Amino acid sequence: MRLRSSEWFEGEGLRAFSHNARMRQLGVNSVEHLGKPVIAILNTWSGINPCHMHLRERAQQVERGVWEAGGFPLEFPVSTLSETYQKPTPMLYRNMLSMETEEILRSYPVDGCVLMGGCDKTTPALLMGAASAGLPTVFVPAGPMLRGHWRGEQLASGTDMWRFWDEKRAGTISAEAWAEIQSGLARSPGTCMTMGTASTMTAAAEALGLTLPGASSIPAVDSAHHRMAAASGMRVVEMVREGLTIGDVLSAEAYEDAIRTVLALGGSTNSYIHLIAMAGRSQIPLTLDDFDRLSRETPVLASVQPAGTHLMEDFYYAGGLRGLLSRLRESLHLKRITVTGRTFGEDLEGAEVHDSSVIREVDDPISAEGGLAVLRGNLAPDGAVIKYVAADPALWRHTGPAVVFHGYKDLQARINSPSLDVTKDSVIVLAGGGPKGGPGMPEYGMLPIPDKLLREGVRDMVRVSDARMSGTSYGACVLHVAPEAHIGGPLALVRDGDLVTLDVEARVLRVEISDEEMTRRRDAWTTPPPKFERGYGALYYEHITQADEGCDFEFLSRPGRNPEPNAH
Repeated sequence: MRLRSSEWFEGEGLRAFSHNARMRQLGVNSVEHLGKPVIAILNTWSGINPCHMHLRERAQQVERGVWEAGGFPLEFPVSTLSETYQKPTPMLYRNMLSMETEEILRSYPVDGCVLMGGCDKTTPALLMGAASAGLPTVFVPAGPMLRGHWRGEQLASGTDMWRFWDEKRAGTISAEAWAEIQSGLARSPGTCMTMGTASTMTAAAEALGLTLPGASSIPAVDSAHHRMAAASGMRVVEMVREGLTIGDVLSAEAYEDAIRTVLALGGSTNSYIHLIAMAGRSQIPLTLDDFDRLSRETPVLASVQPAGTHLMEDFYYAGGLRGLLSRLRESLHLKRITVTGRTFGEDLEGAEVHDSSVIREVDDPISAEGGLAVLRGNLAPDGAVIKYVAADPALWRHTGPAVVFHGYKDLQARINSPSLDVTKDSVIVLAGGGPKGGPGMPEYGMLPIPDKLLREGVRDMVRVSDARMSGTSYGACVLHVAPEAHIGGPLALVRDGDLVTLDVEARVLRVEISDEEMTRRRDAWTTPPPKFERGYGALYYEHITQADEGCDFEFLSRPGRNPEPNAH
C-alpha cells in the first residue's frame, strides 16, 4: 500500500528533501514518521467554547491511540464554532469550517483524520468537509455535560433556561433564584445534556457509521470517553491500511438510517438542514419529503428533554444510542459498512436497553410518529418544519390573526409593548430571520411570548419564522420557512391581522388570503439591500442556498473533485 503522505516525503527531489528537513526541525526523526500512516487530528477546542474545553486532553488520547497503532499523529487547530458566544450565529460560519476542514485534509501530507467536535455546527461542518476530502475518517463526539442541579431540582441546559426565563419575566421567580440557576445550569465540560442539536447531530454521526459504536452517548467527563478517544485514534490507522474511506461509509442507506435515528430521538429541527447539506457533499439527493415520509413511520422512543423528561446521562445509562437502535433494527439497513470495518448490524450486536422509561418500547412510544413534520402551503411553498412533539397538542391545529415583525430588532422593540394587539390566539410571525435575512439564519425561532400574556398564564402559542431555533427549545414554533422573506418569500408579504393556519396532521401552513391579493403584495415588495458589502459575509450572502437545500454553498456541493496537490 502506498500512503498518500509518501508523496511529500519519499524520493530524491528537492521538495522531499525540504519536507524531511522540516520534520527534523520539528524534532521528528525519520523512523518516527516515514512509512507510517499520518493522521490529522482536527480539534475544535478553544478558550471560549465550554462545550469543547476538554478536547485538548482528548486530542492527547487520540494521539496515544494513533501511536499505539503504528501511525503518526498531527494535531491541527481549526475554527471553533461556539453556540454560546459566536454572533450573529455560528450557522453563518458552518460552511467556513467545512471549507477549512476540506482544504487542510487536501493540502497537507495526511492519510486519514480524526475529527473532534460536538457543539451544534461543528459536527456537520467537520463531516461536510471530510466528505468532500474523501479520506479515512473517524469522528470523536465531545459528549454531553453532566445534568444540572438547583434546589433539589434537575436542570436541563437550554430547555430549562428558556423555561425559567419565561418564569422570571412572568414574575414567578426571584432574582436570587435566577442567579442560583445560572450557576447550576452547566456544571461540566460537554455539550447540552438535552436532545438539542449537539446530541442530535453526534447521534446522527454515529448512525451514519462515522464513530465507534456507542461513542455519541458517552458523557464528556466519563472515563469511557477517554478510552473511546484513544480507540478512535487506533481505528483510523487501521482504516488507512484497509483503504476504507468516508465515502465507503456514507451511502444513501446510511443517511436514511441517520434520519430515522433523529426522528426516534425526538431530535432537533436543525438536523434537517445539516443532513441535507451533508448528503449533498456525498452527492446523495435528500429532500424534506424524505424526512416527512420517514417521520410518518418512525416512533419517538427516547424520553429525553425537550420532547421527553430525562437527560443524556440517563440515556447513556439506559443503553445509549446502541440501545435505541436495537429497537429499530427491523427498519435499519444492517448490511452497510461502518468505520469499524464491520456491518452496521454487527456493530449493534449485544446492544440492550436497561431502562424502558428512558428508551421506550416500540409499542409504547413517546409518539407514534417522529415528532417532526414538514409543512407546505402558500406561506411555505418550499417547506417549513415544526417539532410538534415538543409543542402543546392543542396548537397542532390552529388558525389565528398574525402579529408581524420584520426583523429581530423590530421584534425586540415591540414584543413586550403594552399596546401590542396580541392575544393567546394570535400567531406571532417573524420575517427576515433566514439565511440571507438573519443573516446566517440565527436561532430566533423560539419567538418570545409577550410579557403580558406570560403574566396571564400563557406558556405556548403558534409562532412562525424563517429562522431556526435551538434544539433545546420547545413550543409550537414553525421554522425554516422557505423561501425566506429576504428574497421575497411569502412570509415577507404577511400583514397584521391576516389569518394564518397551522395544521400539523395535514402538513399545512398557509395564510388565508387570495392568490390575487398575494400577487398584488408581491408586486409592491422591494428587495432589501445585501447584508454584507465585503469579506466572508459577502461570499456567504452571494452563494448560500435556502433552508430546504441545506444552506450550503453551491460551489461546495456540486459534483467533482479538486486535483491532489503537487507535493514534489
